[in-house]
Amino acid sequence: MRARIVLLAADGRSTRSIAKEVGVQPRIVSLWRHRYADHGLEGLQDKPRPGKQPIYTKTTDKRILKLLDKPPPHGFARWTGPLLAEALDDVDVQYVWRFLRSHKIDLAARKSWCEGNDPNFTAKAADVVGLYVAPPAKAIVLCVDEKPSIQALERAQGYLKLPNGRALTGQSHDYKRHGTTTLFAALEVATGKIIATHSKRRRRVEFLDFMNSVTAAFPNRKLHVILDNLNTHKKNEDWLKAHPNVQFHFTPTSASWLNQVEVWFSILQGQSLSGTSFTSLKQLQEHIDAYVNAYNDRAEPFVWTKKKVRHAASKAAVSLSSDSGY
Repeated sequence: MRARIVLLAADGRSTRSIAKEVGVQPRIVSLWRHRYADHGLEGLQDKPRPGKQPIYTKTTDKRILKLLDKPPPHGFARWTGPLLAEALDDVDVQYVWRFLRSHKIDLAARKSWCEGNDPNFTAKAADVVGLYVAPPAKAIVLCVDEKPSIQALERAQGYLKLPNGRALTGQSHDYKRHGTTTLFAALEVATGKIIATHSKRRRRVEFLDFMNSVTAAFPNRKLHVILDNLNTHKKNEDWLKAHPNVQFHFTPTSASWLNQVEVWFSILQGQSLSGTSFTSLKQLQEHIDAYVNAYNDRAEPFVWTKKKVRHAASKAAVSLSSDSGY
């Protein structure tokens, strides 16, 4: 349009006739004729426009991040969008939410972490992982631990049918307690099979009684037993002297996740214990024993897939407002 105005003007046409042919107001034709006369072809380009000044700037973003590093208001567990907007006083809550989403900051999701403080972490981890990936020849590697205080809870159960036609299993909120059992378990790393017994308590005497049954299951075999740092697992030198074929290996402090029997306890909880009902402690124990027998029929060794175990201590949580990339 601007080029047509200039070319028609070069042919000696009047402003009104150009406006009528191009289909614009005469003032528009006059504008571009003068702009071309003053600045040539560059005059036909748009002039820089300042645009609307943004309400919020990078300074606002830094204020939000700095506030997230501070404790939430007294009485609150964590920051929320409205609490941040209220504390900032001059920032709309919708901008706060947009900013958090753009930086993938989730205020609702919660994660926990465990900070290892074992000075011998690397050596202990290498010892345990080494038993998994390259066990000693003609030796049995076992992962041993306890699952304490498993409750025998009795509660009504059945199927619920929702108004939309969907059916799902459910249970009543009320329950009756019938006692607890502590499960001692040993996982054979090479086969994945489980040896398990029940006990009322988890003292040293119960632990050593279980270890006696474990050694009886593998007569005349060298046993390497992986344990966590529970006090009842340690200071058993007299028992170890009486059982020279048994050697204890301890996971690093706060690293019981290196013990493979913890994986099996999670499987037991998910496949056998969650959402069940028992009318007696004996029924609970028989239920667990039946699951152990069924599990052993199809047991397979766990495959260790983590190539490296890194010990990276974090003295404090990462500050969002410092060197975190924001």
